[in-house]
Amino acid sequence: MSLVRQIVGLILYVLNTLIWFVPIFICGVLKLIPIPPLQRLLSKLAKSCASMWVAGNNVNQRCVSPYQLQINGVDKLNRKDWYLVIANHQSWVDILVLQRVLHRKIPFLNFFLKKELLYVPFLGLAWWALDFPFMTRTSKSQIRKNPKLKGKDIETTRKACEKFKTMPVSIVNFVEGTRFTDEKHQRQNSPFKHLLKPKAGGIAFVMQAMGEQINQVVNVTIHYPNGVPTFMDFVAGKAGQINVEVELMPVSDKLVGDYTGDNEFRVQFQGELNRLWSEKDKCIEQLATPSE
Repeated sequence: MSLVRQIVGLILYVLNTLIWFVPIFICGVLKLIPIPPLQRLLSKLAKSCASMWVAGNNVNQRCVSPYQLQINGVDKLNRKDWYLVIANHQSWVDILVLQRVLHRKIPFLNFFLKKELLYVPFLGLAWWALDFPFMTRTSKSQIRKNPKLKGKDIETTRKACEKFKTMPVSIVNFVEGTRFTDEKHQRQNSPFKHLLKPKAGGIAFVMQAMGEQINQVVNVTIHYPNGVPTFMDFVAGKAGQINVEVELMPVSDKLVGDYTGDNEFRVQFQGELNRLWSEKDKCIEQLATPSE
């Protein structure tokens, strides 16, 4: 039965993606025409198509790969505001879970992606058409070799975020920067039991570029009681149960400032992020502890 679910589920995911890829890609190409009102209209149309794509994936999950979804905290969300969404990251399944939990409750989710993902068949072009920012991070060693690269990341983020200022958007950041594994956890010597160390740069750059628009943070904690599923396990309906805790937080002064140029603010920002991550770690511990 699991094999049948996998085959049927994969076919439906592929078909749903191909169906909605076409209009999304066409909108992306037409947006190259330098007429701002037309570009805004096409952006809305592309995101509407993407929302239908997510809706189709959600139906696939309910019918072919069912799992029990426990959600808390989504009742105060709305679709007419700008949000920064932060979440822990354990599997590619996290993206499908986030899309299902937040679908039509907040604006369409936009992810900051590694530049290499632009070359993923079909999806890369769809992400481009949807204005997903493709980032090339500048390492500290690169900056040491070429000091002119200092500040390039924030400038790249600022340019990417310019497209988000004309209509409500949800910007998603997996703060750990990579998926959690026991090996990575040990290599980092992470102070958290269930999480990797948070990386402040990504969300700091977003807040520095869009602090005027974003006034709320959606803090999402995802927990898999039956173990973290692979994508194929998920499609096969083996996820069992997934717990999602959503906390809506106002943006405080501790999160908006000059992260690149103000050392005092940088320390303050990192401290606030570590505090949030400590609370998230406790939340996962509570979710992982069976109630008596």
